[in-house]
Amino acid sequence: MMLFTCFNQRSLGLFMTMLTLAVIFSSVGFEAIGADILCTVHKNRYNTKQTSLVRVKTPAAATVSAAAASRVRAAVLVADSATKRRPANYSRLASSSSLRRKLSSRSAIVIDNNSGKVLYSHSPDRTGQPASTIKVLTGLLAIKALKEEEKVKVSRRASGMPRSKIYLKPGKNYKADDLIDAVLLASANDAGSALAEQIAGSEKRFASLMTNKARELGASQTVCKTATGLTKRGQTTTVRDLALIFSKAMDDPDFARRISRKRAKTSYGQALRNHNRALWRIKGAVGGKTGYTRAARQTYVGKFRRDCGELVVAIMGSETMWDDISRLVEHGFRKQKQLLAASAPKLAKKKQHTLAQLPLPASRKLPAILVEAKKTPHI
Repeated sequence: MMLFTCFNQRSLGLFMTMLTLAVIFSSVGFEAIGADILCTVHKNRYNTKQTSLVRVKTPAAATVSAAAASRVRAAVLVADSATKRRPANYSRLASSSSLRRKLSSRSAIVIDNNSGKVLYSHSPDRTGQPASTIKVLTGLLAIKALKEEEKVKVSRRASGMPRSKIYLKPGKNYKADDLIDAVLLASANDAGSALAEQIAGSEKRFASLMTNKARELGASQTVCKTATGLTKRGQTTTVRDLALIFSKAMDDPDFARRISRKRAKTSYGQALRNHNRALWRIKGAVGGKTGYTRAARQTYVGKFRRDCGELVVAIMGSETMWDDISRLVEHGFRKQKQLLAASAPKLAKKKQHTLAQLPLPASRKLPAILVEAKKTPHI
């Protein structure tokens, strides 16, 4: 039995070295009996390089063969290479890895809405069924194509759509304003289908308009087959596309006004309640769209605003949607604060440099103390 004595036992590199040495000495049949082998390994902890000593003690009776010593030196070099310096972004990677383990979503993304910088993502370009999040495009197109007071006649096909729905009656006319609210707040499939038929003549043609609109907004992996998001073969999107589409949609004042309301009432008195519980649950929620089908699982895209900035969050394939969204939002705003704190000194220096370059009015003279300072050479 060999006895390993080492310093800095918390070092991963040392542990690996000890383990490798144990295997090697076992493989050479303990030829290195009675010898002390000293080997140096580099320990890099928190970007600080240190040197530690590993002593391998064996029973006293034999000498170390050249082959055994050579293999020991090779093992040390291998272990040393495993203890490279941690990358500069190690803490960010560790934080993202920790967050990923807490999320049930198959894919997720958090974007700084002002800069477009991705603050967190995993599998952001993985395609899947969008469910009702695709109604963002349905509502946006309807707002552009129809006047609020315009009448929309409901077909039997539209009224027969599965839930979620507001139970429109076939053959009856409804205001476009009411149906758009029903799509964006109550996620009504019958209202979405009725709007599609009114605008394009059929839901299939309207879906093509939706795909074209997605391309116009920069969403290259989104293909729409329905106005409702109900599962259909070939219909796909990604969290990156959803975030991009929603961010651009929120630039439309009418869209942003509608989707931010918790409740609304139609012109004929039907109450509509927003499915986006983030408006109640999560600080800074501005607006969002939920979705669910068996194929897509839970999906979501939404915008959040706090003092440090704005975020757009999108998830797909979630089993614990509201927990996932809450964690992503908190992570995103924490990242924004860190970035702001890191950039503050640079901004202050840039501002100071800019002010120094501004010419003074001819009528104004510098104070004596500043004149002296200006004359004094920098060392």
